[in-house]
Amino acid sequence: MIRTEALDRLPVRTAVPALRRALDDRGVAVLCAPPGTGKTTLVPLVLAGLTGEGPVRRVVVAEPRRIAARAAARRMAWLLGEQPGGRIGFTVRGERVVGRDTVVEVVTTGVLLQRLQRDQELAGVDVVIIDECHERHLDADTVAAFLLDVREAIRPDLRLVAASATTDAEGWARLLGDAPVIEAEGVSYPVEVLWAPPARPVKPPHGMRVDPALLTHVAATVRRALGEREGDVLCFLPGVGEIGRVAGQLTGVDAEVLQVHGRAPAAVQDAVLAGSSGGRRVVLATSVAESSLTVPGVRVVVDSGLAREPRTDHARGLSALTTVRASQAAGRQRAGRAGREAPGAVYRCWDQAEDGRLARFPSPEIKVADLAAFALQAACWGDPDASSLALLDPPPAGAMGAAREVLEAIGAVDGGGRVTERGVRMSRLGLHPRLARALLDGAREAGARRAAEVVALLSEEPPREYGDDLAAALRTARRGQDGYAARWKQEVRRLSSSLGSGSPGTGKGGSDDAAVGLVAALAFPERVARARGDGAFLMASGTGAELRDSSRLRSAPWLAVAVADRPSHAASARVRLAAVIDESTALLASGHLRVRGEEVRWVDGEVVARAVDRLGAVELAVRPLKQPDRELVRGALVEGLRREGLGLLRWTRDSEQLRLRLAFLHRVLGSPWPDVSDGALLAETGAWLEPELSRARRRADLGRIDAGQALRRLLPWATGEAARLDELAPERIEVPSGSRIRVEYGGEQPVLAVKLQELFGLAETPRVAGVPVLVHLLSPAGRPAAVTADLASFWRDGYKAVRAELRGRYPKHPWPEDPATVPATRFTSARLKRS
Repeated sequence: MIRTEALDRLPVRTAVPALRRALDDRGVAVLCAPPGTGKTTLVPLVLAGLTGEGPVRRVVVAEPRRIAARAAARRMAWLLGEQPGGRIGFTVRGERVVGRDTVVEVVTTGVLLQRLQRDQELAGVDVVIIDECHERHLDADTVAAFLLDVREAIRPDLRLVAASATTDAEGWARLLGDAPVIEAEGVSYPVEVLWAPPARPVKPPHGMRVDPALLTHVAATVRRALGEREGDVLCFLPGVGEIGRVAGQLTGVDAEVLQVHGRAPAAVQDAVLAGSSGGRRVVLATSVAESSLTVPGVRVVVDSGLAREPRTDHARGLSALTTVRASQAAGRQRAGRAGREAPGAVYRCWDQAEDGRLARFPSPEIKVADLAAFALQAACWGDPDASSLALLDPPPAGAMGAAREVLEAIGAVDGGGRVTERGVRMSRLGLHPRLARALLDGAREAGARRAAEVVALLSEEPPREYGDDLAAALRTARRGQDGYAARWKQEVRRLSSSLGSGSPGTGKGGSDDAAVGLVAALAFPERVARARGDGAFLMASGTGAELRDSSRLRSAPWLAVAVADRPSHAASARVRLAAVIDESTALLASGHLRVRGEEVRWVDGEVVARAVDRLGAVELAVRPLKQPDRELVRGALVEGLRREGLGLLRWTRDSEQLRLRLAFLHRVLGSPWPDVSDGALLAETGAWLEPELSRARRRADLGRIDAGQALRRLLPWATGEAARLDELAPERIEVPSGSRIRVEYGGEQPVLAVKLQELFGLAETPRVAGVPVLVHLLSPAGRPAAVTADLASFWRDGYKAVRAELRGRYPKHPWPEDPATVPATRFTSARLKRS
């Protein structure tokens, strides 16, 4: 029996007529409705014709999370007075509850991606709703791009709704071809904001780590909220581990403490979403409760201010969730949960001054995540570089390049980026491509069942209490009775079924430990690591890795590192989950990284020539080379010059002055005078350091190369301008006394440092290449007396003051009142009289 009264209370009902008109006219629409308004539950029922309005249509609702998909289906079924599996069904990875009469099916975006790859037409589907599109999950962005392709090419009748919990909908409207934006007003009550920062500073989050002092403060704030306010408390925390630790600190509170996250058992999720049975509740939740779920009874929100986002270090091959400060948009969403049913309050566990410095919106996942799975989906779709897909943000070129390298290495795409048959099979396993490779190849080497068991462990990281030994974690999961073990066993069945009973390698023997290590190494070949001693390892990627002091893996000769993170301040990654392997397993899994050859490199200030057999950065065998290739030696010497500078050559005072003179002419006159900066000289070593560089074998040989002689090769001999070097940038200038004074070219202007008496009678400042020199006038003792670039002005205005100051100090030297009327001299007055 349809619960008409409950349906009529949903605020989004007022926006339904405009939404139906938009879909009738344009086939696309953006629906903006705050959480709790019914956009996820009423709108699909209306568009499917299940509320008695309009014809019956098949509707697919795509949710970003499994917990949200299940909850939405259960809620819609309840509104119709049914159970899921009738007219309302849902499909998530590993679970499908649908029937012959299902009209509205709620799926995760990942499931919808798989369905689109198998059936681009989506035969039988009339409407697709992409829910919570504002969260910018990568799968949702990809689904939208694929559906727009489908509408344009083969299904113009397919109706598409992008549903968002915020009013920031302009981008989605443009993406859908200037789609109409339909806004529904939510019923919201005032929410009082209370700033509740910790009394003492806490350490900022890094990697997955959160300062325990902050979690203690969050628990204390929950207790405070229970004492100061009425109603249930919803507390936002970044992850499962933090939820567990805060729950442990809430023992004894006069309320039921519930934990809501993607890993929570279905019974717990149902209990939270069903509302209170009488007593007060504290719901500890991840960001899943920001907009995907409505938690009834909540009057108070406690916000830790933290969230988890994916981050990828492409250079080191490390991908993981990382703890970040939640955005301002997330803060508004979280606070709004307290005002759904009555006036409420939000306790924010940070200082008000910090709030304005937070990011406005969360980072789009396509900008920060590992793109290997996205790149494989795009290749299967027929657009390997994703250049034709309608995306709000294009994928970063560097991340796509790294993803292409991964896919090519595991055989998912060919050299041109086109998907292979193996790649198509990988894409249909519902796994990251790395794990798909491990499942397929691991089944052949270790047996299908054990490969599925290990990949299931890797696809959802085990709880930390399982330890850092992947093989031990496998044994714990096999005998475990906890929620993780139940989910793991379900995923093992799914993966085993996807391989099929005839999968090669099903009957393979060998130990569990060997199988675990092999499958982990197949998944992360660049993370195979050899011991360096004292719990330290070097991964094939070149990144160091360290185990905890208490780890039982510290004595292993080789590891396959499954999970690691690298704090921003640390030189090495911290191993969180790994398996013991031997060298033969490392070579089997990471053979594409093996390189044998001659290496001639600049190491610790010298040329080192070796024959090396290496697995990525890990050296397997090394022997010295007696006759290394001359070009490799030359390249090593050039690398030495880049690292340590051109000072490795022999520079005399004259050669340094020549370089400064050439730099001056290049700056003032330009071509054909050469650029002699470090960068330019290192880029053109062949033009000025040959043949000496090719004859050199070691550091000492560089020190024998006369840099000045080499620089003269860069002079513009072909044009004849080289002959004008001494005219345009003379090494010395003859002054009126007859002395030839060296010109210094190191500054903005050439400098002529000369005793004042040697310039008597010189009215005009000397020029070099048209640039007046900067004259440093010296006392008879050679100390600075004045600086001028205009001698005529100095004789007229400045000389008198200098004469008055110095004539008493140096009475033996001439100090005429009018320096223009006496001859220049470098001698004393007495010497002048004798001569």
